[in-house]
Amino acid sequence: MKAFILGIVILFAVAFSVLPAGLGWGQEVLVFLKGALPVIAAFIGLISLFIGIADIKDQAEPHKDDDTEKI
Repeated sequence: MKAFILGIVILFAVAFSVLPAGLGWGQEVLVFLKGALPVIAAFIGLISLFIGIADIKDQAEPHKDDDTEKI
């Protein structure tokens, strides 16, 4: 319950800081997001690449568990 209340308080603080009637940090937040988006996209691409490579390796190796169940 404490985490829920803290989350609500933080969301209100974020909304207050971004809105023009509050602190007016909307433009700075947009500049940060524009700069961070390519970096975040690169990390997501690398993670997807590693997951894809691991999936290909899992499909390529023979399943040893299937052979032991038949004995």
